[in-house]
This record gives sequence, C-alpha cells and structure tokens, in this order.
Amino acid sequence: MNMSARDFVPDPGGGRQSAPERGCVTNAAAAQVALLDDFSVEITAKDADQLEEAARFLPANTMVSITFLPGESFASRVDAAARVAAMGFRPVPHLSARRLNSAGELEGFLDALAGRLSLNHVFVVAGDLPKAAGPYDDALGIIRSGLLSCYGVRHVGIAGYPEGHPNISSDLLARALLDKVATLSDMGLESSIMTQFGFDSAPIFAWLAALRRSGIMSPVRIGVAGPASVKTLLRFSARCGVGVSTSVMKKYGLSLTKLISSAGPDPLLAELGGTANAAQHGRIKIHFYPFGGLTNTAKWINGYCEDIR
Repeated sequence: MNMSARDFVPDPGGGRQSAPERGCVTNAAAAQVALLDDFSVEITAKDADQLEEAARFLPANTMVSITFLPGESFASRVDAAARVAAMGFRPVPHLSARRLNSAGELEGFLDALAGRLSLNHVFVVAGDLPKAAGPYDDALGIIRSGLLSCYGVRHVGIAGYPEGHPNISSDLLARALLDKVATLSDMGLESSIMTQFGFDSAPIFAWLAALRRSGIMSPVRIGVAGPASVKTLLRFSARCGVGVSTSVMKKYGLSLTKLISSAGPDPLLAELGGTANAAQHGRIKIHFYPFGGLTNTAKWINGYCEDIR
C-alpha cells in the first residue's frame, strides 16, 4: 500500500515510521494535508547523490523532476533519471527546447532515457536562451515534432507563470499555454502544468481562476520554494523574476538584516490549503523547489504534515 507524506515521520535512527494516530483534524488542516498528498520535488543531475540521503524521507512513488541545466551532459541527466526510477520514485526528465542543437540530439536523449527507464512522463520548456541553438524555438516545437509518443511518453508537463515572465507578455503566455494544451489533447497525450515558484497566494489564485475560465482544466502543480536561507530565497527570486513585496517579505519572515536566517513556505501553504476551491481553481498539488537542499526539504515536509494533523 502506498503512503503519502503525512503517513511518515523521521525516526531517531534516521529511517521512517508510520505516524501515530491523532485526534480530529480541522477542515483547514485537512485541506493542507490533501494539498501536500502526492507532492513533487526537483533535482539537477548533479544533485542525484542527495537523493540517496533524502529517499528515506520521501514517500514511495514521489514524482521527481530532473532539470535540464547548461553544463550537464546528456549522460548525467539519463543516469540521474535512471537512479530516480531505481529508488522507486517517478522520474520526470526535463526537455529544454532552445538548448537542443538538432532533432537528432532530442531523439538520442529520448532513446537513451527509454533504454534505462519507463519513459511515461516528461516536462517540456522553452528554456532561457535568447535564441534557439537548433530547430526548437519553444516547447510547442518539441510537442509538434511527434517524437515524444514514439518513445512511450503519454504525459507532458508544461510551464505556467502566475506572476508572468520577465521576457514574455501575459497575452503571449496565455496563448501559448492554450496552444500547448490543445495540441497535446489532439495528439492523445495527457497534460499538466507546473508553475514557477512564488511567495504570494493572491497572484496564484488569480492566475488559476483565469486559467480555468479559459477552458484549461489540466492539473496544476504550484511551485513552492522549500526552506532555505533568506539570502538564498532572495537570490533565486531575483534570478527568476519572482516578485517579493514588502508585505510578502514580512509574512514569510524575510528580512534583509537577517540574510542567514531560514524561512519555510508555511504561510503560503496555509493560504493555498485554506483558500483553494476545486470548482474555481481545479485540481492543484504542490511542487517543491529545494533551494535549501533536497534532504532538508523532505524532512521539512514530513514535519509540517505532522504539525498540522
């Protein structure tokens, strides 16, 4: 029987044990626990070694995304995905369209992945290069190539930006999302959306409501920054164009005078769990960006689920 994150707590010996029975759970707490059920995490190829340590804190079958970063070889990305699968988790390799030099390079990567694991789910993104290195200018180019289904892919994740993108207008983002979801549906492939991380629930809920009004009903994984130092969180926010207003900083306990202190996503998760409405916002789950380390994030999730029970 598969157990969710709320079913495990770390024991003093470093293993996992079933959480003890608790009393009644409030509706708000139950909503937060449900939101964290089937959460996902992200690693780079270089982070694969951390998964060995973090594995005992992650539920079996946890979805683990493997990013496509510059400076990493295709072989290292394939090895990381294979290790994720071997440990009993669900690997989701990323494909960065603009970083692929040719159709042959994409085919070679997909073939290598399919040779090492059951390649059912990938995440496709345009990538951050200003100009494509090869034939794929955006995620839709990879999708329309028809190559994904040739290697067993049945589910394709695509990117969402609740707070917008620094280099793309909101209208273009909305149009591109509609095109990708429609194309995947026409090709008989399932779709889901994984968002950029954020700290403020207001733009997330506004974006979700607009998404559903546009007719897109794909499941959404809301990006959340795992616990990390204030300095680290602010650095990634600046790099990714994520807004951090004064009020949001206060809510998170982010202080420019306390850069080495640590902050977790407790406030955001409480707001997401307490406000999310399936009729208005659709199916949502959580995707963690472990900026403060994968093991630290996995431990934090266990502790958080235990605290709100």
